[in-house]
Amino acid sequence: MHEHVIPLGLAYDDVLLVPQKSRITSRKLVSTKTKVSRNIAIVIPFVSSNLDMVTESAMAIAMAKLGGIGIIHRFMTIEREAAEVRRVKRSEGFVMGTPFTLSPKQTAAEARPLMKQHNVGSAIVVDHKNKVLGLVSNRDMWFLDDVTVPLEKLMTPASKLITAGVNISLDEARRLFRKYKVEKLPLLHPDRTLGGLITSRTVLNEDRFPHATQDKSGRLRVGAAVGVVGDYLERAQELIKIGVDALVVDIAHIHSTHGIMAVKKLRKLAHNTDIIDGNVATAQAAKELIGLDVDAVKVGIGPGGICITRMVAGAGVPQLTAIMDCAKIAQIAKIPLIADGGTNYLGDMTKALAAGASCVMITGWVAGTDESPGSIILRKGQRYKAHRGAASFSAVASRILEGVSGQVRKELSEEELDSELEEVVAEGVETFVPYKGAAKDVINQLVGAVRSGMSYSNAGTIPELWKNARFIRITPAGFRESKQHNVEEM
Repeated sequence: MHEHVIPLGLAYDDVLLVPQKSRITSRKLVSTKTKVSRNIAIVIPFVSSNLDMVTESAMAIAMAKLGGIGIIHRFMTIEREAAEVRRVKRSEGFVMGTPFTLSPKQTAAEARPLMKQHNVGSAIVVDHKNKVLGLVSNRDMWFLDDVTVPLEKLMTPASKLITAGVNISLDEARRLFRKYKVEKLPLLHPDRTLGGLITSRTVLNEDRFPHATQDKSGRLRVGAAVGVVGDYLERAQELIKIGVDALVVDIAHIHSTHGIMAVKKLRKLAHNTDIIDGNVATAQAAKELIGLDVDAVKVGIGPGGICITRMVAGAGVPQLTAIMDCAKIAQIAKIPLIADGGTNYLGDMTKALAAGASCVMITGWVAGTDESPGSIILRKGQRYKAHRGAASFSAVASRILEGVSGQVRKELSEEELDSELEEVVAEGVETFVPYKGAAKDVINQLVGAVRSGMSYSNAGTIPELWKNARFIRITPAGFRESKQHNVEEM
């Protein structure tokens, strides 16, 4: 072993933020606006993580409505991951750029299952040149004696529809909905071809969620994870095609030959889609990956509550030090840094941001909410949801058994399966987390805690927090003193 001085690595529990003389008279005056990647701004500094028990479309929709963003996990087929992303992009938005359409000759029997599959209550009827002929809804197909009747006989014809041009403003759309009391507003090009759709529900949501994270068309933003081996390029291509806002290159230790090679290939593929790479834990790794023209870097090797990489592999860097080291590189390059893992207390969010992160990836905080995947489990009279790390034994085993198809792999013999499973070295754990209700209630608490923490550092913005924050190291006694003590909780 080479002789060298072993540096000190600090975790969140090792420090406190020194209170500064503050001009902040109310935490409502604090702005948490930040960036998750070079081209994606968010109003709250939180990203839901791409774990299979955390983020699918329901969580991503909730996060984007609140002003954050969610990253759809990759542990499913390409088709299903694309469908989850599509669900987020179609769920809200001022303008739906590619509304669901049907042809006039299709029958009610054909239309019903297609509308159910796409989760829509109505469809625009267009001809072969995409010219709008009418609109058909589920109500038009109620009580039919003959389901073979074509849609052209059931639809409301275009002459009776209220339509607008493709460049309509949100205020003008509000005025039309108020005046005509319709639910759908098809948008037409000058040649009467379909250019988009606005629904009354999406306009209402614009008012209910004024801080939602949206793209140029007013659709909710969403990220999706890809790996670095196997079908990752094909997966990325499909996700880009349907309009994903960011690709997250998901690997525990991306500062590796195959990780770097994958980032280079993805960068060539994704011209107009942001790439977030991770995870890293050193300034050297951050510098090399930023040099590959990525749009954000994700920091954290082994700090997560359900991750045991450090215990199994003996590798990692305590999270506060990892963020501070990587931030020195990222802030010079003006590349956002995402702090991933290790936040056990509300105050850790502010510590992560103060150390140089632009935003925080959250996992356990939103696991167990209504929007996280999985069913509620009743255990000893209490409600729980299952939660596991991506590298836990059950997660890895299910991927071995199912492959990428989502079907049981019949091509492997029992002996081959046993052999593959014997080689699994779990770097994550499986657990139950208490059921927490709606994700928005958890997120609102996190945002409130960050605003409060920033006010102690006289910081009205996150860049101001980077500049003003001062850390003080504490002893185990100082940490014990920081928590509640000498009292019994009610």
